Amino acid sequence: MIVLAIVMAQTVKSQEVSKEPYFDADQMPNAVACLPAPPDTIGALFTHDIMQYMWGKSIRDTERGKLAAAHKVTSAADMAEFFSVPFGMTLSATETPAIFKLMSRVIPTFRLSVTKPKEVYARKRPYVRFNESTNIPEEEEKEYNAGSYPSGHTIRGWGLALVLCEINPERQDSLLKLGYEWGQSRVIAGYHWQSDVDASRLLAAGVFARLHSCPDYLADLAEAQQEFARLKGEADDINSVKIVPHPASQRRAYTVSGIPADDSTHGIIIENGKKILRR
Repeated sequence: MIVLAIVMAQTVKSQEVSKEPYFDADQMPNAVACLPAPPDTIGALFTHDIMQYMWGKSIRDTERGKLAAAHKVTSAADMAEFFSVPFGMTLSATETPAIFKLMSRVIPTFRLSVTKPKEVYARKRPYVRFNESTNIPEEEEKEYNAGSYPSGHTIRGWGLALVLCEINPERQDSLLKLGYEWGQSRVIAGYHWQSDVDASRLLAAGVFARLHSCPDYLADLAEAQQEFARLKGEADDINSVKIVPHPASQRRAYTVSGIPADDSTHGIIIENGKKILRR
């Protein structure tokens, strides 16, 4: 029992360390200095923001809208569940510990870079400005006074997609697709303007470049790449078991873009309310 307790304590400590950002906030690219301020409310760019908000609101009751609400998650464990689909392999602390360790540190690193511009600009979120509801009502009060520009969720999703592409470049298209849709989900949900999302993608590129100057990141990346190569090699040596599709009447399947999934796409299957990864 004592040995087990020690092992569990070491595991918890390891998980806590893995959540530490690779940089401090003042080492991050300064978005206030390198990116433009959010659009003025009387300009053409803000008109585009409004049109995108209306578009997002119009599809909230669709499968894409439901997926947008599901993209509210921010933890490495929850995001790993979504990104396992385009990655083509289950990502988790137990299945892929090296990759998961990297994810657990890069996600807060990317998020850290939006702290300063959010405080400086204190931009009102769409649902606040229009005094309307979102399709994630349980988070409206918490996010009401949080700055809208740039989008924290977007930079997590797009940044994570960039990092995972370094590990599994063969899946870059599907990973980047989910990373892109992760940001659009915030527009659909009503929590961000399109310009918030676009700015976060640009900022993510700066953070991604900065990460490559960090020895700890490069070391963790190398371990993640080695782990993936080993696991992929093991998977290639095993004859794949043919998966029999569930009857159409018992499933609801869609890709990250909201388009119904088929045998040529990597989607998510919802069966009786339970999410099943489709590889």
